[in-house]
Amino acid sequence: MIEVNTAGIFREVVRICVRKTGLLHKADASCCGITVAQCHTLVEIGRSNGLSLNELSELLILDKSTMSRTVDNLVNTGLVEREVDKTDRRYTKITLTPRGAEMVELINSNMEKYFERVLNSIPEEKRGQVMDVLPYLLAAVEDTDMSLDERQICSGTILDEKGGCKNE
Repeated sequence: MIEVNTAGIFREVVRICVRKTGLLHKADASCCGITVAQCHTLVEIGRSNGLSLNELSELLILDKSTMSRTVDNLVNTGLVEREVDKTDRRYTKITLTPRGAEMVELINSNMEKYFERVLNSIPEEKRGQVMDVLPYLLAAVEDTDMSLDERQICSGTILDEKGGCKNE
């Protein structure tokens, strides 16, 4: 009897999905003349009524300096603007310009059409099952932290002399 590596298969399916949707996002963003990071930033600002730089960096899991450069580029291209809070001048809210809002509408429309095609390519009798399991997958990913060893392996710090994993 062959033992099935369920976790390995699961990882491979998720990895391919992430890669394919990441490439899709890259293609969609480049059509609009912006980077993937700028695309994600615009979409998140569009989902809210404006966000601070700290809120954006936490939401997108980017360091503040990278987020600042991304926002600077979006300001320079006229897609977002910074608004200093009138009651607390330390707080700056980043909001979409009308041109940025149009860009977000285009990105969202294209993504919606793509994911509709993906969903429609799943047999109709299976779509409900796919939709039912997605919240569980999201919750599991959000609730499961990588161990220190797993993070170090991902960063390449725990390898044996053959390039494999060290068991410590």
